[in-house]
Amino acid sequence: MNSTKVGKQLDDIFAKKPTATRPVTAVQEAEKRGRGRPPLHTEEWTKVTVVLRDKQIHWLDKLSAEIRLKTKAAVSRAEILRALVAAAEQSGLDLTTAKSEKEITSFLVGLLSR
Repeated sequence: MNSTKVGKQLDDIFAKKPTATRPVTAVQEAEKRGRGRPPLHTEEWTKVTVVLRDKQIHWLDKLSAEIRLKTKAAVSRAEILRALVAAAEQSGLDLTTAKSEKEITSFLVGLLSR
């Protein structure tokens, strides 16, 4: 009987593959795959869990829906929250004297309702 090898052998399957010379970023990996949502930003980020009141979530959802109706753009809760935090950061407001959430809210309402 003649013993000829047909198909892949264990050495073929588990052989070490050459590694890339430079690391591939998450953005490059997503572009290569071509699946899923395209990345909106390349900045470093951390997922954070924040507890919100039901009425705050309702307001964010309502705002998101109204934006979509008026502009046809889908803006998520997270995008709205990031925009609000970025605006507060870029404004240069000094919030360091506030002692509570209530004080921060009152201060910001006073500025925004002028």
